[in-house]
Amino acid sequence: MKEFQLKYGCNPNQKPARVFMEKGELPLTILNGKPGYINLLDGLNGWQLVTELKAASGLPSAASFKHVSPAGAAVGLPLTDVLRRIYFTGNGELSPLAAAYARARGADRMSSFGDFISLSDECDVPTARLIAKEVSDGIIAPSYDPEALEILSKKKKGAYAVIRIDPGYVPDPIEHKQVFGITFEQHRNDLRLDESCLENIVTKNKGLSIEEKRNLLVSLIVLKYTQSNSVCYVKDGQAVGVGAGQQSRIHCTRLAGTKADNWWLRQSPNVLELPFVDGLKRSERDNAIDLYIGDEYMDVLADGKWQAVFREKPAVFTKEEREAWLAKNTDVAVGSDAFFPFGDNIERARKSGARVIAQPGGSIRDDDVISTCDRYGMVMAFTGIRLFHH
Repeated sequence: MKEFQLKYGCNPNQKPARVFMEKGELPLTILNGKPGYINLLDGLNGWQLVTELKAASGLPSAASFKHVSPAGAAVGLPLTDVLRRIYFTGNGELSPLAAAYARARGADRMSSFGDFISLSDECDVPTARLIAKEVSDGIIAPSYDPEALEILSKKKKGAYAVIRIDPGYVPDPIEHKQVFGITFEQHRNDLRLDESCLENIVTKNKGLSIEEKRNLLVSLIVLKYTQSNSVCYVKDGQAVGVGAGQQSRIHCTRLAGTKADNWWLRQSPNVLELPFVDGLKRSERDNAIDLYIGDEYMDVLADGKWQAVFREKPAVFTKEEREAWLAKNTDVAVGSDAFFPFGDNIERARKSGARVIAQPGGSIRDDDVISTCDRYGMVMAFTGIRLFHH
């Protein structure tokens, strides 16, 4: 197949729309449903991300994309009992790929609502069963177990987009993009990230464990496919906060840090013990939790709106309680797609448990950024690699 027609482009008024190959066949097979323009942008970016994650980690990998940036991405490490609970995995056995998907989908559940999923390996039954329970637009993977394909094909009343991609496909090194009728051309960003990019440690503390190196590589690979400017927080092989598409570096760091904080707060006893009403949808529960861990919850208590989601009025999660719980989050890795211009980024990242950082370096204020890390005994590597993505 050289091309297929799309319902429309980015928006319903953008017709006609299609994808096609100028040379050769499309490396895609549509097994179910009809993917859209943005679906394919998400899927193709996500596929590149997960294949690079697997190459760097040796583990099955998954990504959850929304509007051409990852809401979450992870490698297939086992889940704790608490993570299984907040990710709604149930008590069934999880394959490494299913664990990767649960981590990718669960880190920022609000952003992942209606996502497009990318898997590095054949979609197996345990992974398909998790996907079947979530609100999602589609999936891309190199192959599908027949039973897994049957499960996925039933989603969205049979309209769920299921794409098989040829894992042996290698694109041309030169890529093109049109904007306002003008064609841009560049060499595609085929740089491979590995541990060698973490060798230039510029802080007094030089110690990086195997796990910390893996977390930093996860952050950098995620950033490679995140709309810039971007910053990514990672813990235990999964992105727990992605700040994408901000014009200011500190706003990226704050946004990603807030998401990482929310991920950690969801694991607190205050949240785990919330008395939700029976039959509440997952999305409604996610929205209620997001509100509960924020300052706005006082307004909800005052208005009596809590009765729609809770059996009884829950205690307020006070600012002091939240800060005490957040202080327990440690060993977080942070990556940045371009240099940190000021030490305020380090200060903000530290508040969300950052201990190790990877960034390109090259700012005229590098000394200030390094000294801020040294003040807290943090480790920072200068990669010398910028990862802008547009």
